Amino acid sequence: MSDSERILQLRDELHRHNHNYYVLNRPTISDREFDMLLKELEALETKHPELADPNSPTQRVGSDVSNDFQQIPHRYPMLSLGNTYNRADVREFYERVEGELGRGNFDVCCELKFDGLSLSLIYEKGRLVRALTRGDGTRGDDVTANVRTIRTIPLQLPEGAGYPDELEIRGEVLMPYAAFERINKEQEQAGKPLFANPRNAASGTLKNKDSRVVAHRGLDAYLYYIPSPVPQPSHYDALQQAREWGFQVSGHMKLVHTLDEIYAYIDHWDEARKELPFATDGIVLKVNDLRQQQALGYTAKSPRWAIAYKFPAERALTPLLEVTFQVGRTGAVTPVANMTPVHLAGTTVRRATLHNADYIRQLDLHEGDRVYVEKAGEIIPQVVGVDMSQRRSDTPIRFIDRCPECGAPLMRYEGEAATYCTNDSTCPPQIKGRIEHFISRDAMNIDSLGPETVAEYYANGIVRSITDLYTLRQRFAESTGFFGCTPEQEYLQRTFGGSRSVSGAKVLDSIDASKKVPFERVLFALGIRFVGKVVAKNLARHFRSIDTLMEAGTEQLCEAEGVGAVIAQSIVHYLHDDTNRRTIADLRAAGLQMQIEDIATLSQSLAGKNIVISGTFQHHTRQEYQALIEAHGGKNVSSISKNTTFILAGEAMGPSKLEKARSLGIPMLTEDDFLALIAPEQ
Repeated sequence: MSDSERILQLRDELHRHNHNYYVLNRPTISDREFDMLLKELEALETKHPELADPNSPTQRVGSDVSNDFQQIPHRYPMLSLGNTYNRADVREFYERVEGELGRGNFDVCCELKFDGLSLSLIYEKGRLVRALTRGDGTRGDDVTANVRTIRTIPLQLPEGAGYPDELEIRGEVLMPYAAFERINKEQEQAGKPLFANPRNAASGTLKNKDSRVVAHRGLDAYLYYIPSPVPQPSHYDALQQAREWGFQVSGHMKLVHTLDEIYAYIDHWDEARKELPFATDGIVLKVNDLRQQQALGYTAKSPRWAIAYKFPAERALTPLLEVTFQVGRTGAVTPVANMTPVHLAGTTVRRATLHNADYIRQLDLHEGDRVYVEKAGEIIPQVVGVDMSQRRSDTPIRFIDRCPECGAPLMRYEGEAATYCTNDSTCPPQIKGRIEHFISRDAMNIDSLGPETVAEYYANGIVRSITDLYTLRQRFAESTGFFGCTPEQEYLQRTFGGSRSVSGAKVLDSIDASKKVPFERVLFALGIRFVGKVVAKNLARHFRSIDTLMEAGTEQLCEAEGVGAVIAQSIVHYLHDDTNRRTIADLRAAGLQMQIEDIATLSQSLAGKNIVISGTFQHHTRQEYQALIEAHGGKNVSSISKNTTFILAGEAMGPSKLEKARSLGIPMLTEDDFLALIAPEQ
């Protein structure tokens, strides 16, 4: 696979994991695995600057924005911290700071890294007025109503305590272990899915639409950073002041002066954290002096004066009961170890991933083995070893050769570790997975549906393919007057009529609205292997219509930006399949967009100009400004260079971009300046 194809594959994979982690609260890989993939992508993008993309996962802080809440710009960007898993990186951080500030001229504040959901609280004259999640770093969800139910967050600061009239303080919302165990017992009794870990339970709770549910679940919060000006010279002193104002601040912070003291803090809490009533997954190191923080500055995504050290994953030993196999949307078959329950990183673990056939062979896994389990990144349990001294069986675990869901033969593609079901037309998990992908936010955005509803529709025979979605309204209308005639008609009446008519109408209206989704997203929604959002957009712009695309061979496909031989072959295979061609024909007949809408050329006032968009805006969205730039002959570029003509600068522009623009002398236009520039002459 070429570098360009690997870049596209990594971007698509990381976007999916970001969505799983921040939006769905259902992560499928550990933090460390995610970080390794991200670092690989960063290295490849550095090697190939010509493949830069403003929507790459490397250009953003992971997003937890939800459509269910109003999104508000942050006054100060909420940046993420650089992560490390080894002491060498801690030493490198310390020595870099020492090189810039001088030996013995700085202190470091060591803090616990809470495993929860980042939160920003805004107070005016001592009253809580707004609470925002981190979101994408520049905008967050307004969760004020839910935050008011968290008893450790003050709604009113004590009068005369000396706090500024406008105060922003940031911290972490978390769910204590005791509350997590209680909530999961309630979920289990109600027949609902269990939360994977306390972090995801906290995130899902904070963004629940019913604040009464939030109050019941018992969230907690610790505050650890004040971005707004405070009357204190250091980070440590500012947090001690915040404690006096009524905020819950960790009592485990410690000021240190040497690298050895940092290591001692790490060693202590790697063991002592197991006695804490809540989850921690590392420590955070911050240069203490606020003026020194400003001098050290920021990168595009994180402060240069702080770093997070992640603890090694906890490990436990437990007997293996059996290995089962799960089938995903793409047909990939994943082996899962079912084990005697064991307590690990604050939760009870019964199942752990075995990844693939090669991994099972590398472990030399046998029936009845006692296995070592780690919760890497404190999220996804995985089997990492076998206690050979306690082996009692000569029977090795074998990977299956037929799909456990449909019985079809399995196969492996050259160069891939995964094993796939060959029946992509009638295998139930694949069908449901394709429907879930099709309706997702980045695809057709049929937001009134979800995985549970899809599974229910599938089980009742209502939706067995993506095309069935577009006949729901007609089938419901035809079922009226035939109540009870068939199980399907009875289900349609019960779901879309009667007492559930409001939710049913929302589903039908959302499906109708999806017919206006542009061609590039329809192409992505089809779920063609290796065709993520970026590739779909490039294909749509290059070929303009589904008809032209279906006629293209591999050579023509490779002429599109970002498409190599592997991707081209996958597209040809999909578009030449008779079942897929019928699906496309049915979707076209249903009214979906199968060709790209040309951008109307309004003028050439921006012809030859390379324009960077940065920050948040009031009059138009970033996407609307990108379209305006193209409509007036300009070119959207993602990074600032000497070839940049000007920057369309909104609020909360990143400090690194601001600094680079100033150093290169690049003009910055406000929204009003830009709109005046493209306004037609009177």
